[in-house]
Amino acid sequence: MAVGVKAMPPLGAIAGVRLGTVAAGIRKAARQDLVVIQCDSGTTAAAVFTQSHFAAAPVLIAKAHWQQTEPRALIINTGYANAATGEPGLADARACCQALAQALGCRPDEVLPFSTGVIGERLPASAVIAGIPPAVGAASEDGWMDAAHGIMTTDTVPKGATCEMVLEGKPVRITGIAKGSGMIHPNMATMLSFVATDIGAERPILQAALAQAVKTTFNAISVDGDTSTNDALVVLATGRSGVRLTATEGPAFTRFCEALEQVCAELAQAIVRDGEGATKFVRVEVSGARSDGEARIVADTIATSPLVKTALFASDPNWGRILMAVGRAPIALDDPDRVTVSLNGVRVFRHGMVDPDYREEAGQKALAAADITVGVDLGQGHGRAVMHTCDFSYDYVRINGSYRT
Repeated sequence: MAVGVKAMPPLGAIAGVRLGTVAAGIRKAARQDLVVIQCDSGTTAAAVFTQSHFAAAPVLIAKAHWQQTEPRALIINTGYANAATGEPGLADARACCQALAQALGCRPDEVLPFSTGVIGERLPASAVIAGIPPAVGAASEDGWMDAAHGIMTTDTVPKGATCEMVLEGKPVRITGIAKGSGMIHPNMATMLSFVATDIGAERPILQAALAQAVKTTFNAISVDGDTSTNDALVVLATGRSGVRLTATEGPAFTRFCEALEQVCAELAQAIVRDGEGATKFVRVEVSGARSDGEARIVADTIATSPLVKTALFASDPNWGRILMAVGRAPIALDDPDRVTVSLNGVRVFRHGMVDPDYREEAGQKALAAADITVGVDLGQGHGRAVMHTCDFSYDYVRINGSYRT
């Protein structure tokens, strides 16, 4: 179940980007499972990809194509991850690129392929290829909502976000979609996200903005601590707004980065709220570390602890599990007695023991909420970090135990 997910807002069209979605019968009949995204000539792209040693065939092909040239199209299928499929999987990904390139009149290396679904099974490339003509025919600038549905797997809700701003006196828009519910612990640089904007920017400038946004959004979430073989995030910039970023500094770049981070944050947090079996959305705030990096290590350790996550599911203020996670984090603690822990603002631990003012009823009430903040102050410095995660429920086990059935 999705935790506190708001209805997806209308997704604003991006001039120069068209999306087509069809049910190609790739794994399940009558399910939208193939998305084609077309972009005008002159569009630039920034991207980040999974750092998994077993990166999927489409990731390898997409990364190679992206490094060679700017894309004219993206093709995304669900049902099969096309990961751990060897040379046949690479051939399938290339065949899909070739087919879409032929349909659009561009080169195969101008197509970026993406897949999500079951790992280790051969992609039915013939079904994907057969679905390309109708997907191209269905493409429109208003196709974002259908595309958000078309990239879903175990997701229970589609995920999208839009932001508008005025730069240099002209309106600029950013729109994005994402999918992800399980196998979520991105390190990019299974989660996919596709974002487009009508601003103009050379790739190094756009890449700098994306790297900044990813650090505090997609790379700061976790559902189950597992990094997918297929993670990827692409940002397309068409330049159709008439506004162009020319440097990685200045008011326009700063404002654009803020807006891009906002869109990425909405998408990333929607993934956590729709985590497989999730009943609680959890914000882990770590402060007082010697550096932001050490704060991130502690936050990550808490956010990925099965014992912490199951206690949160039970609304059990078992703060000892949080201390356990802090204690095993690979950082040095000069004085553990300086550490304080709070649950939704209720301080439960300080000076090396339970807070003398803490009452169990207050802790239980704090954890009964759907949105929870776990606060840890290490008392060592000024480093800070935030991670977003969710609880572990019975449904997480059920969903993943029956994933292939």
